[in-house]
Amino acid sequence: MSTQEQAALSHVAMIPSPGMGHLIPIVELAKLLVSHHHGFSVTFFIIANSSSSQMPETQEALLRSLPANLDYICLPPPGLPSSELAAATTEVVIGLTIARSLPLIHDALDELITTKRDDRHHLAGIVIDPFGMMGGIGDIAKELKVPLYMYFGTAAMNLLFTFHLPRLDQEVECEYRDMTDPVDLPGCVPLHGKDFADPFQDRTSETYKRFLDQSRRWSSNRDNMLEGILLNSFAELEPGAIQALQNIIDVGRRPPVYPIGPIIRSGSPDHNGSADGSDHYLRWLDHHPRSSVLFVAFGSGGTLSSAQLHELALGLELSGQRFLWIVRSPNDNSSCPSYCGEAQGVDPDLVGLGNFLPNGFLERTRERGLGLVVPSWACQVKVLGHSSTGGFLTHCGWNSALESIMHGVPLIAWPLYAEQKTNAVLLTQGLKMALRPKPDDNGIVDREEVCKIVKDLMEDGEQGKRIRERARELKESAHRALAEHGSSSHALAQVAVKWRRGRGH
Repeated sequence: MSTQEQAALSHVAMIPSPGMGHLIPIVELAKLLVSHHHGFSVTFFIIANSSSSQMPETQEALLRSLPANLDYICLPPPGLPSSELAAATTEVVIGLTIARSLPLIHDALDELITTKRDDRHHLAGIVIDPFGMMGGIGDIAKELKVPLYMYFGTAAMNLLFTFHLPRLDQEVECEYRDMTDPVDLPGCVPLHGKDFADPFQDRTSETYKRFLDQSRRWSSNRDNMLEGILLNSFAELEPGAIQALQNIIDVGRRPPVYPIGPIIRSGSPDHNGSADGSDHYLRWLDHHPRSSVLFVAFGSGGTLSSAQLHELALGLELSGQRFLWIVRSPNDNSSCPSYCGEAQGVDPDLVGLGNFLPNGFLERTRERGLGLVVPSWACQVKVLGHSSTGGFLTHCGWNSALESIMHGVPLIAWPLYAEQKTNAVLLTQGLKMALRPKPDDNGIVDREEVCKIVKDLMEDGEQGKRIRERARELKESAHRALAEHGSSSHALAQVAVKWRRGRGH
């Protein structure tokens, strides 16, 4: 059998954690694989994120739009008891959901292996994300003797921190946020404890203990479980951190790391379709000058408090800069109530938003042609790719950061949850493509600070020029990495060769 014929028989199972933020990059990874490496097919295992059998609308639209050679299996909801969810953090809920779904995942994988077990097919590998490792999917892969890879969907700096965490846990006695000195990871900018990811802010929590245990397993590759880590970054973006990861791998048993990014959403199925005028924000952008509009959005799960929403609105108005703002109703209890799912049906129209925004804000900004407020959702990748978009006020989710880099859009960093504070440090101090506002003693970024940071980015001053030029440089680097002979294309090709041969190493 020729190499090309062999390639046509390779199949990969990909198991993302619940939530669109986890599903989208895994889907894009699969698209990249089947489009650039002939003969691969992929099956996604969709883990339900609640006891409801109703799939979120945007998730359903994404799965319906999958190209040929990509298929999916929807697993039944695990039915988590309310007693287990009452005081659990988002990370623990995801871990519990996956753990309760393990029997279903095991049976579905076993059936897939049986289906592919003939002279013309083989299951070449299983790809999971960090939550999948925490939930126990790695043990299933080992039992079924299928090579296991982890897709690490955020920055190399975060992966390096994960490898460093066991040592940090031994050396530091206090809470990390109380450390006086920053942590100096090799090849990275200094990182203060207050900017560590949320799971590391309370060392007594169950969430921290779970992440620490997994960090020990990843950093030592205990049980030789992982055959490789697919990293959604690229060598030109984080050269120091990626070289440091390589140095760590060379002296230990840690799995090899393949920087294959930036992997971003290449397009979007219509949300509620476009015939009903839901893409009106794109037509609005058409009528404004090049690079003149600030895009404001906080991802698929981020929300602001009532006080912060009020100050942000008044600051945008005070700046006098054009803006396109994706707004959700405020939440005074959590900045990520929709992290595992999505906020659908929360803000059906602008009338509802008028109850949360400052009095007269919608009318004033609309009459002046200053801004457009869109409830709940817009196609982010289309907005960032529009010529009128000149800046992005973002929650610093890594997907959003990479989409900005791919389109050369400079940032205002406004982290909310998860690892976003660490990302903000990388984007501002490391990559120097973002500005970060300073909150007051109550953690609120007031209207004057919003106004100042927006003007600094969007107006034609020296600071804004430097940030915009840096964003353009990173855009060029990203496209070079993804070119035919680019660094990321080469890394993915290495993985594809292993999968074609039906071996993980």
